[in-house]
Order: sequence, then structure tokens, then C-alpha cells
Amino acid sequence: MKSFTYERADTPAAATAAFARAPGARFIAGGTNLLDLMKLEIETPAHLIDVSRLALDKIEATKEGGLRIGAMVRNTDLASDARVRRDYGLLSRALVAGASGQLRNKATTAGNLLQRTRCPYFYDTNQPCNKRKPGSGCAAIGGFNRLHAVVGASEACIATHPSDMAVAMRAFDAAVETVDAAGKVRAIPLADFYRAPGTTPHLETVLAPGELITAVTLPKPVGGTHVYHKVRDRASYAFALISVGVIVQRDGTGRVALGGIGYKPWRVEAAEAELPRGAKAVASGLLAGAKTTHENAYKLPLVERTLAGVLAQAKG
Repeated sequence: MKSFTYERADTPAAATAAFARAPGARFIAGGTNLLDLMKLEIETPAHLIDVSRLALDKIEATKEGGLRIGAMVRNTDLASDARVRRDYGLLSRALVAGASGQLRNKATTAGNLLQRTRCPYFYDTNQPCNKRKPGSGCAAIGGFNRLHAVVGASEACIATHPSDMAVAMRAFDAAVETVDAAGKVRAIPLADFYRAPGTTPHLETVLAPGELITAVTLPKPVGGTHVYHKVRDRASYAFALISVGVIVQRDGTGRVALGGIGYKPWRVEAAEAELPRGAKAVASGLLAGAKTTHENAYKLPLVERTLAGVLAQAKG
């Protein structure tokens, strides 16, 4: 690990001001992803700004009837919150499906959204990776790509986003609240938060340099039956081959979000109109334009079959 300097911020304003003084710095909270990347010298920030002590660790009701989840709320606390379990069960289930108990005790809400891909070529500094080193190429294309994206990929990158939590939050139409060094705040719909890889896969979100996530907001509950199912190679310590989160109402309508198939949690609202017709029709809309490799083509039938099972479970 390369040497770096460190400071602890007491307020969001202090954190963003510290970044303005040290461009190229990184915010750190739980560190469950960033520290690993620093040890491997995939990320080499010269300065770290510790935001773990910011007063952003509360889950509060909003005047619209939803929830405002502070950026520093730990995954364990979020999954076990009584309001989340009662009204946003899909989120609680997705969180419990992710990582391990020890990691969930450290990982934060903001950090979960910002975790980087688990593509093995991204983690291997001896291999070309446009996400790690822009312009170097993508070793996954034509390489070992069984775990990689089938939708939303590009000629420069076929990596997937690893978050389980983000899949559920996308189903709920969550928004990400931020603040920058000038004190400007904004709310970014999660649907617009992640950048498509295009020719610049190293630019993963729409956040500006030094822009700090302060909270994630959920609209008022939508009711229905919530089911999250994660298909993986082993029961724990494994990221999704695919994951399916559904919210099904009594009239057969609902919402569907997928993980493990693209650069972001994947939801196509137009496909949800096909829910009364069954999993095959919904999957067709969700996977429109899919482009597979010789190793990950199995994901297409796996999505359809898993969705069929999840819908059957949700409908009782």
C-alpha cells in the first residue's frame, strides 16, 4: 500500500472543503471496499477524508411518508430497522443476502452504492482493464467472463455492479441526496445515478469530484408482496450470478429489478406492464438488446426461470 495522509471530518461541509483542498482525495467510511483496493494498489489516493463520524447515521420519516436513510447508516442497522422490515421488506432481504454479517456491520449505505465491480481483471493489475486504467483494454472480453454483463455493456467494459442493496432501492425509486463544496445540494434518482460504460467505464456515477452522498430517500411504501432471490455459486461470500427483486400487488401488477446482469441495478418499467402475462414476457422486455459472450449466455434463461419462481412465490 502506498503512503497517504489522513484527516477526519466533523461535518459534511468540512468533508467537501477538505476535498477541495486536496483534489484526488477519497472519502472513507466503513472502508470494506476501498481499503482492499488500496492494498492492491488499484486505488492510490494521496489523501483520505474520514467521514465515518458524520451525523448521517439516522433513519428518519419524511413528510411525504417515506424514509430518509443517512449515508452512514450501517447495512446491519438498515436491514433490521422495524420500518424497513415492515414497509420495505425487499430492501431488508436484499441487504441480508449481501456480504457477511461482519461486513454488514461496517458497510454504510453510501459505500454500498459506490462499491466497485468485482471483475477479476479489474482486481488483477497485470491485466488490461479500462475501468482501472483507461485506454488499456478489457481483458474480460474474450477472457473469463461467466460473471459479466449481458445488458448495458460496451466494447470497452462488460463488468457488472455488485450491490444487492441497490437492486432493491431501484425497485423503490430511491433518490440519492448529495452536497458539494459550494454547499449545493441535489437529489439524483437512482435510475440516473450510474453512468453507462460507453468509452469511459472508469467514470461510474454522475457524482462530481468531491460531491458527498448525505442520504438516500425512499418514497412512501407501495405495499404488495416483496421477494428477493439471489442466485450464486455458493451460499455465502459470493456475488450474484443474477438476482431478482419483485414487488407484486394483488391485482398482478408490480415492479421487477435485477442484479448481476449490467453496470447498474436493472429495471425496465415498460417490461413490468407484462407481469400479468408471466415471467417470459417480462424477461423479454428486461433483456431486450442483450448481448452475451460464449460463457455468460446462460444468464438469459436463468433470469426467466428465476423470475418465474420468484413470481410464483410472491403470488402464493
